Amino acid sequence: MYRLSEETIERIYAGWLGKVIGIRLGAPVEGWSSRQIQEKYGEVWEYPVDYGNFAADDDSNGPLFLVRALELVPEDRELCARDVAEALLNYAPFEHGFFWWGGYGVSTEHTAYLNLRHGLGAPLSGSIAHNGAVMAEQIGGQIFVDCWGLVSPGNPEQAAGFAKEAASVTHDGNGIYGGIFVAVCISLAFEKYEMQELISQALAYIPADCAYARAVKAVTEFWKNDREKDWRNCLRYVQDNFGYDKYPGSCHIIPNAAVMILALLYGEDDFTKTLCICNMCGWDTDCNVGNLGTIMGVRLGLAGIEYDRWRKPINDLLICSGTMGSLNITDVPWGASYMAGWAFRLAGEKLPGRWEEILADHGESCHFAYPGSTHGMRLRSGGAGRQSGQDAQAGEMCNVPESACLGGRALKIQAERLTEERSLSVYQKTYYRKEDLYDNRYEPAFSPKIYPGQRLRARVLADAGEGLYVQLYVLDVHDGEVMAGDKVLCPAEQWTDLEFVIPTKKGACLGETGLLFTAGKERGEEKTVIYLDYLEYGGDPEYAMDFAAEKEERWCEFWSSTQREITQFTRLKGGSWLEGEWLHLFCADFAETYTGSHRFQDYCLGADIRPVCGEKHFLNVRVQGAMRSYAAGFDEAGSVAFLKNRNGYRVLEKAAFDWKAGEVYHVEIACLGNFFNVWVNGKMVLCHEDKDNPFLTGAVGMSVRDGSHCAYSNLSVRKEEISGQN
Repeated sequence: MYRLSEETIERIYAGWLGKVIGIRLGAPVEGWSSRQIQEKYGEVWEYPVDYGNFAADDDSNGPLFLVRALELVPEDRELCARDVAEALLNYAPFEHGFFWWGGYGVSTEHTAYLNLRHGLGAPLSGSIAHNGAVMAEQIGGQIFVDCWGLVSPGNPEQAAGFAKEAASVTHDGNGIYGGIFVAVCISLAFEKYEMQELISQALAYIPADCAYARAVKAVTEFWKNDREKDWRNCLRYVQDNFGYDKYPGSCHIIPNAAVMILALLYGEDDFTKTLCICNMCGWDTDCNVGNLGTIMGVRLGLAGIEYDRWRKPINDLLICSGTMGSLNITDVPWGASYMAGWAFRLAGEKLPGRWEEILADHGESCHFAYPGSTHGMRLRSGGAGRQSGQDAQAGEMCNVPESACLGGRALKIQAERLTEERSLSVYQKTYYRKEDLYDNRYEPAFSPKIYPGQRLRARVLADAGEGLYVQLYVLDVHDGEVMAGDKVLCPAEQWTDLEFVIPTKKGACLGETGLLFTAGKERGEEKTVIYLDYLEYGGDPEYAMDFAAEKEERWCEFWSSTQREITQFTRLKGGSWLEGEWLHLFCADFAETYTGSHRFQDYCLGADIRPVCGEKHFLNVRVQGAMRSYAAGFDEAGSVAFLKNRNGYRVLEKAAFDWKAGEVYHVEIACLGNFFNVWVNGKMVLCHEDKDNPFLTGAVGMSVRDGSHCAYSNLSVRKEEISGQN
């Protein structure tokens, strides 16, 4: 029996990192044939495109958001399809972002999503009985299942069960079998199997006579008999016997499964060779290479993944495109840590040693505990927010074990001589605009990860010498203002703890946070060496938005339609536009848009609202996605209401209130624990204690329903204490 350990956690990170590497390697040639790839690039042994900040991709959206279905499972039962269906509805925006919205009856996931939205529950939503075999057996059944293998190290039975339930939400038949097979391969990769044995073991979890198993066995048999052991020989065999011409639909699972097995066998247990062979085979490259990246990452660990070739260009950054804007800016260590936590919890084991503290909730946290991890940190010379220095010229950074406190490792920064004129910023981007990304595939939209009123903390150590100063800072990307904490002298060879409470500010968009290092006259060292042990931020927000400072961003979607978002907001559905200090939200059926952090806890949300037409106009609090939140506002003519959204809104409290269209009302919702108070124009009109699995954290937002249109202004979030008494 496999025993979980510290090595398990590192290999989960390696597997998730491998997934992200594979997606980025395959994305530029997604949908290409092997001939097209050969003609354009020849041999492909590195990233064919320098993406810079790589945009969101469905192959990473799926595992990272769907694994959160585990949060919905009571202790007295196992994960089931309806849990994964709820997670899908909660985190996937309506017909934009997340994955390919190719049309009902064309895109498998789009079809299943609309089935769920219209009341066809899982697994009927993805079944052959409802959608037909062609639709149900496309590739999506296996491309999102990596998470189920990663949370089941050495437990293939659990991986198979989870993958079966998850894949059945959108797929059926061979679509489910492929999901089971890949998840089991990932689970088995934690153990020491020869590759052929690993494949054989995984086949035992799917029907021996299914088309998926037949393809795997056929490719394996060809490899055994191929004396030249030339993968191109096998590719020709696959093209002749399992090509796209033999399997209908936009992207069938069987041809892609065949080239994945080809690469696993001909890759000779080498990460680079396995992934690159698969990529050069063509077809659904980002999906196929992403799955193999997870298997090989787990199998070989971090030592098997070349740093400069594969890891350095990613810099641990992962962009997503779900409903929650603050969750759309993440990093590879965060996803790995989330899944590692579940792996130990599901196994009934305690996290080993330092990992219990590292993986505890520190808010948004950079801990550098994984070898080579950077958490997306960047360097800039010339000062916070300035563009006078290029990152490559600012210095170098690397992850080291030589000097650290919390996680046993630290980020080491080496910079050229700092002077009074030449400073150094060590920072993390906390908000992205459209122009910050290489492209806009899968339409990511963002809310900042950090807000005025919150607290920054860090620990640093400087090399020998005098006259080096450091201060924590944030950058408002709307007006360029740098807000910084006290400038602190760094004692030589001594850890320094820093803390900074961000001042409250109206109209801010905090797009960068980090540490600013400056030198005094007395400092004369040619080089500066700095160690960053951790950087973390969070806590109670205190800020107000100025909609006149926001913009409408138009995203020309990868699949050719046009998408419009308001900066700092992620839109679930409906339309919105800006008009001076007002944000307008309108719908034919319902519209919702969110901002703030999913980590917000106790706060008071306030805004001026002006109903334009219709009868349902709300503010939302504790937003955890499309299917989990609270709302308060005008529910129908002559009334004000407080509602809970748990897979659909229901009224918790209601009172008479004579509101009129065209008039402005100031509405506030205070939440403290499971207590909620609602005010209109300074008068408390409703209070409620939610004793039924209350939502205790979440972002803020606005919503309208049933064809309504409402305008909002002066939105603010502040810490607010309420009595907790009804």
